[in-house]
Amino acid sequence: MARQLDEQIVGRYPVGQRLRVLDVGMGQGTQALRLARAGHQVTGLEQDSTMVAAAREALSAEPEGIRERMRIIEGDGRDTGVHFLPGSFDVVLCHGVLMYVEEPDPLLAGLARMLAPGGLLSLLVRNGDALAMRPGLAGDWAGALGAFDTTAYRNRLGLDVRADRLSTLTATLAGIGAPLQAWYGVRVFTDTASDGTEAPADVEALLACEERAGRTDPYRGVAALLHLCGVRG
Repeated sequence: MARQLDEQIVGRYPVGQRLRVLDVGMGQGTQALRLARAGHQVTGLEQDSTMVAAAREALSAEPEGIRERMRIIEGDGRDTGVHFLPGSFDVVLCHGVLMYVEEPDPLLAGLARMLAPGGLLSLLVRNGDALAMRPGLAGDWAGALGAFDTTAYRNRLGLDVRADRLSTLTATLAGIGAPLQAWYGVRVFTDTASDGTEAPADVEALLACEERAGRTDPYRGVAALLHLCGVRG
């Protein structure tokens, strides 16, 4: 996904331009730190205090120049209007968050308002059109049959959450003034790997296959996750 995001940034902004980035639901700050290391000015917003602490610890180990380029705010992604002025960011990330939000449209509208004209909105969501793939590949036929007609599922943490369909999000992005410009699949071949699985010796070949499949039909349509990129008009 990082390669996909970089592709969109490079294709939209001049090389070397320092971008204003907002990472909503940044978790432990993996993407935020990566972009700060690349020279961008990054703001991370996270409501989980444990994740905030982990992100601050990771940031504290970085060189001073990177620490100065990143700030961390503890807060809810649905309250971006409380923390920031409209149009304050060139790039807004919302990765792995929508599945925990029962009504995502107000959140997405708020994120779009944070974007400057021409700004990039990057979403990572669970693919609601492929929920039967994981149980089906595991031989859980009852689970697979039950997944065809719903967007609800139980994640690996044991939480009951929701997925999003590409068609629905495409319409939503158009409605909030940040129409879809590109979309990718993420975890096409590797979704069945258990948490904590060590990377194989041929990890670069694995990544090349995932990257190719993530931009190629019909493979991307059955990916576990979808990466959608909208652009503020």
